[in-house]
Amino acid sequence: MAFYTRRRRRKACQFCLDKISYIDYKNVDLLRRYIDEHAKIQPRRKTGTCAKHQRRLATAIKRARHLALLPFTADHIRLYGDSRE
Repeated sequence: MAFYTRRRRRKACQFCLDKISYIDYKNVDLLRRYIDEHAKIQPRRKTGTCAKHQRRLATAIKRARHLALLPFTADHIRLYGDSRE
C-alpha cells in the first residue's frame, strides 16, 4: 500500500496579483472578505495574502473599525453572549 503525500499549491496574494499597493480602509466590501463571521481578521494561511499585505490589511481593518465602518464584534455575540459559556 503506497502512501502519497499531496502538496497543496500555495495561495497567491490577491493584492500582489492585482498590483494594489495601498489598501483603502474606506473600501468596506474588500475588507469584509478578510474578516470572519465573528468579525475577526482572517490569518494569512487562510486568505493567502503575503506578509506585507497582511500587515496593511490589518491596519486598514482596524482603521475601518475605529470609524465604525466595520464591527468590532459580531452583533449576536455582543447582544446575547457566547453560546460556549
